[in-house]
This record gives sequence, structure tokens and C-alpha cells, in this order.
Amino acid sequence: MLLRIEKGSAVPISRQLVEQVATHVAAGRLKPGARLPSVRELARELAVNQNTILRVYERLTADGLLERRQGQGTFVAESLPRRRPAAHRDRLIEELRQLIRQAQGLGMSAEQLHSLLDEALEQVAHHEEHEEAQRRRKEESNA
Repeated sequence: MLLRIEKGSAVPISRQLVEQVATHVAAGRLKPGARLPSVRELARELAVNQNTILRVYERLTADGLLERRQGQGTFVAESLPRRRPAAHRDRLIEELRQLIRQAQGLGMSAEQLHSLLDEALEQVAHHEEHEEAQRRRKEESNA
């Protein structure tokens, strides 16, 4: 499971992780029944406090996206609740508003912000291409 933390972000780490896991589930990258790393494993991998991961798993369990099975671990729920696309959109708009306010606080113009967004989109696309190439190489070496 690929999760990233934006250390300088105004968005709390637990919220970043909740959104990323929910996005992986919504996109089908995490299938129903898939086992997630233990709280300890994921905390170590991301270098965050175990309580942060515990809160993330509890939130996603309360939202119906994850199931915690006694003694077995945490899994993507077998029957996922239907999430409204409008809810995702509303959440994204709120996060963009926060970023815009931050940029305005730094004295950035709209053009500068657009330029930064283009740069970030290019970086994400480049990173995803790199990860896909790594995944293919790994699959080829295992075959």
C-alpha cells in the first residue's frame, strides 16, 4: 500500500492517511478483503506514532471502509458503503481552499499558484510513471 505523508502540509497526518486509504479503496487499488499492514508495521514504515495509525484505522472502520478482525488484523470491508462522489468533491474543494489561503498568506498571485499546481501535477505524473516502471521490473524479476 503506497501512502505518503506531506510533512509540511497544514492537513493533519491522520487526515492525509484517511483520505489516501479511502481513495485507494474507492479506486479499487485496495480490494475488499485485502489485509492492511498492522498498526505497528505501518507506523514504522511511515515513521509516525502508532496512535496516529490507530486513529486512522478506527476512523476508516467507523466509516465502514475497514473491518478489524480480532487476532487477524485489519482488512478492507467485504461490503463497502457507497460513497457519494459529491462528498469527495466537497472535501477536495475544502482542501484546495486551505492551500489557496496559505498561498495568499505567502503573497503569491493566482498565476504563481497555477504554475505551482502545474509543477506539482507534473511531479506526481513523473513519480507514478517511475513507480509503475519499478513495479513492472519487480514483476518481471519474480516471473
